[in-house]
Amino acid sequence: MLFNIAEDGATYIPTLLGKLLLALLIIALLAGAMYFARKHSRRLTVKQLAFCAVSIALGTVLSNIKLFEFPTGGSITLLSMLIICLPGYWFGLGAGLLTGFAYGILQLILDPYVLYPAQLIVDYLLAFGALGLSGLFCRSRYGLIKGYLAAVAGRWVFAVLSGWLFFGAYAWEGWDPLPYSLAYNAIYIFAEAAITVILLLLPPVKNAMDRIKRLAVE
Repeated sequence: MLFNIAEDGATYIPTLLGKLLLALLIIALLAGAMYFARKHSRRLTVKQLAFCAVSIALGTVLSNIKLFEFPTGGSITLLSMLIICLPGYWFGLGAGLLTGFAYGILQLILDPYVLYPAQLIVDYLLAFGALGLSGLFCRSRYGLIKGYLAAVAGRWVFAVLSGWLFFGAYAWEGWDPLPYSLAYNAIYIFAEAAITVILLLLPPVKNAMDRIKRLAVE
């Protein structure tokens, strides 16, 4: 079996075989990212694929550095969403989306919280995959900020959908599930986004991000 039911009787935990298959899926997604990015850039190299992998690894580390965490899920992390948005900003939409999917699968391996199979897809594949929407603005002026905001909005949409469909029982007293999910997920997602955008507007940070992009795409 790919998943075991936890002691609480509600959550699903990947088995060793499940984790191995998920790890293989991460590799496949990264290979897909390289393939799709190659179609849009003749200069794609193994180095650039390595940049995607490093972003996933660093984003995973930073996701565990939590500035604030809600007891019922959701946290403000140390810029983890920004790091996962970078491959899309560097290499375009295809690479960004598949890198986001791979990151979501890694989150599922390391810190799973699955009540329903459909919730797994929404919370881990779609919500984190949406961070790849940063690739929509990879060639635009202020593309990192525009792409980051698009990616964060995409993640929020799927987080709201998950909260509405699967976690409505946790709604605050007097709140319907949908307004609750809209507000709850906005608090931690947009709080981190606001902190990140302020940092990206600082000239030293902007210059550093520009240099990193040049290094990644050369």
